[in-house]
Amino acid sequence: MGTSTQELEVGHAEVRLGIVLALLCAGMFLVSVDLFVVNVALPYMARDFGARALGGLSWVINAYTIVYAALLVLGGRLADNEGHKRVFLLGAALFVSASAACGAASSVPALVAYRVIQGAGAALLSSGSLGLILAFAPPDRREAAVRTWTAAVGVGAAVGPVIGGLLVTVSWRAIFFINVPIGLITLLLGIRLLPGSKRDAGPRPDALGAVLVTGGAAALTLGIVQGGSWGWGSTATVAVLAGAALALASFVLHCLRHRNPLVEPGLFRSRAFSGVAAAATILMMSFGGMLLSMVLWVEGAWHYSALTTGLAIAPGALMVPIVAGLLVGRAIARLGAGVASALGAGVFGLGVLWWVLAIGPHPDYPAAMLGGMLLVGAGFGLSLPTFLAAATGPLPPQSYATGAGVINMLRQIGTAVGVAVVVAILGGSSGVHAGLGTFRTSWIVIAALAGCSAVASLIVLPRMTLRSTLSAEPSAPALQASGTVD
Repeated sequence: MGTSTQELEVGHAEVRLGIVLALLCAGMFLVSVDLFVVNVALPYMARDFGARALGGLSWVINAYTIVYAALLVLGGRLADNEGHKRVFLLGAALFVSASAACGAASSVPALVAYRVIQGAGAALLSSGSLGLILAFAPPDRREAAVRTWTAAVGVGAAVGPVIGGLLVTVSWRAIFFINVPIGLITLLLGIRLLPGSKRDAGPRPDALGAVLVTGGAAALTLGIVQGGSWGWGSTATVAVLAGAALALASFVLHCLRHRNPLVEPGLFRSRAFSGVAAAATILMMSFGGMLLSMVLWVEGAWHYSALTTGLAIAPGALMVPIVAGLLVGRAIARLGAGVASALGAGVFGLGVLWWVLAIGPHPDYPAAMLGGMLLVGAGFGLSLPTFLAAATGPLPPQSYATGAGVINMLRQIGTAVGVAVVVAILGGSSGVHAGLGTFRTSWIVIAALAGCSAVASLIVLPRMTLRSTLSAEPSAPALQASGTVD
């Protein structure tokens, strides 16, 4: 029997979608790895640079996190305005070149400066990545595409600490140099294979809006990250957080009045989008606090090495792509987005409560830690792709990357808030002197935050299926006119 022209075209489209997904996921894998890989290398950097304390070196992490979070919205709008492929490739080029410079840095200030550029590249790459997937994948394939993209993020988070633990045994510089060949392959193949799009860009987004949201997000993240070391009541912390509040409030007012705002006000009139923004931010607070508390516990109380710590965390993170690939579609089809995301957040919280009951002063990984880690990973793997699908599905194509940028920025800020909460509970930047009772308190608070995310999901997320969520194609005027997208 012959093969019809239509079947050949469908097969070709499937192959091309697979190639596009592979390239975009490779880029997100690098970004996700770099959010976790540097932590285990800080002591080695301190020894190499002759630093007496890790305080200054903490900016190697903070600079990347702050710039990445702050530029996600601007990167999303640029991607929607100038073309997702163009912004993705620009981000990949910045990320690769900055990675090479980080590996060759001769001083701490130079390394921090290169990490700023790396964070900017990561923000552009992330914004263009999800926008490309949502714009290129046909409506009936977006469910699988979003799950695959989420799986790449989960795998990067899983192997980041392990990769870091392995590479620092050779040199801390290797954690940056390894990005170069992978990034160059992604960049060169992306130039050739990623789909382009013709844009009727219209007027450029307002510069003032970009400055306000970027400056506000940067100041907010800076105040959260540094609040523990500066003192929460210190002049510096209060001034930075007040400046952040002023900038972000001004940004909201500016968007309401501007003819071509950076973020359309109609975006937050979508019940799905605003609901995800709240629930996802709270869950990421829980996630950020969970990850930091477990690293501090196993390294401080159980005296695990950097490599052993990474291996201890990896099973939970590996559950993210497994659950995202096998269960998310069925869960949302049967339960709806709100119930599915609430279920995921609830399982996440149960995993943290496992540690409250099971962990003792003496190392016992199989009985005390592993079960909770698997539950945490499974819950996160169910919630994260559900949040992304519910937030971006009802948006018009010209707002895909902007909406994804807003959600991802809030995720990063939520993570920073969770870290700050744990630091405040443990009573210091290192948590070395905190006892088991104090750690149990932090885990109870983290579990409570996960519970709040579950409640928020049930209250504000619509009862939609993935098919209705990811196949929606409303126009921008319709979105703005309706006021609510259910």
